[in-house]
Amino acid sequence: MALEIGLDLGTYKTVIYSGGKVVLEEPTIVTVDSDTFEPVYFGEKAKSSLGRTPDMLACIRPIESGVISEYDIALSMLKEYMSKAFGNKIIRPKIIACLPTGLSELQHHSLKQLIEESGGRSASIVETPIAVALAAGVDFDEPKGSMVVDIGFGTTDIAVISLGNIVQCDSFKTASYNFDEAIIKYVRRVYNIEIGELAAENIKMQIGSVVKRSMEITMVARGKNLITGMPQTFEITSEELFEPLFDTAITICNAVRKVMEKTDPDMLSDITEQGIFLAGGGSQINGMAELLEDFLGVKINLLSDPSHSAIKGVSTAFRNPRLIKSVDYQMRSIKELTIENI
Repeated sequence: MALEIGLDLGTYKTVIYSGGKVVLEEPTIVTVDSDTFEPVYFGEKAKSSLGRTPDMLACIRPIESGVISEYDIALSMLKEYMSKAFGNKIIRPKIIACLPTGLSELQHHSLKQLIEESGGRSASIVETPIAVALAAGVDFDEPKGSMVVDIGFGTTDIAVISLGNIVQCDSFKTASYNFDEAIIKYVRRVYNIEIGELAAENIKMQIGSVVKRSMEITMVARGKNLITGMPQTFEITSEELFEPLFDTAITICNAVRKVMEKTDPDMLSDITEQGIFLAGGGSQINGMAELLEDFLGVKINLLSDPSHSAIKGVSTAFRNPRLIKSVDYQMRSIKELTIENI
């Protein structure tokens, strides 16, 4: 029976963590009936239907930039995922969820309500930078500045943390999806070919880089010729994609620098000494850590499992609630948890 559940309800994927491991990891996508908006497919099956649905179906991302954009669809999806992960083995568990920093009280409340309607007995919120800091082993009892950068699919969360509190932060809307978007625009402009999200993501993963590679890589991709309307195969190189991807990466670098510029000198000294903690799926594009390090002049500590750092931090919060006893965010119900409760 799972009594503690960590939830990362992201724009790109939903991760459920319990019993010291990831028990479900599915895309945050739902294929719905275009007329009734009733869900038809969830997760991987819905993702595989991107760009391939007939007019009677539509693919929906119910979470955008960490915010619930389609409440009813998000609720159906989360109920489906909870059932898939646990079946009937749990009865209204306690759940800690992470979400981007800087969201409004109403947005916090909407997520809490969504979780409780999906079957959770009580929901607590940890902002993503706090969760990543926990995963990185940051000492919340020490008055020392630490910086976290989490490049997600829809947002890049940047925060300076001291004594378990966020003292400077920004939830920036340029993130991993913008790399995909840059590839789509480049291919359309240069090749007159339309490619979909899945093809762009594949190109990014295979040959994308935000630093110059020592050796050029080439791959073959497919799309639709915008003039003839017919399918077309084309060859694309890592070298030609460098500039559009670099432009997106520099935008993220500048956002990090702006948060650093607003940080007190003593905390900035702490950050320079220990380095910046980097996480999130977007951090894994080739060269991102290297580029940030060169741009900022500060050591970058890329976490060992960047895609799961936030959810692992949530798990740490469940096991050691005292670690965030001083965290001052909108919803403080986590501070009421004790080891005996869990």
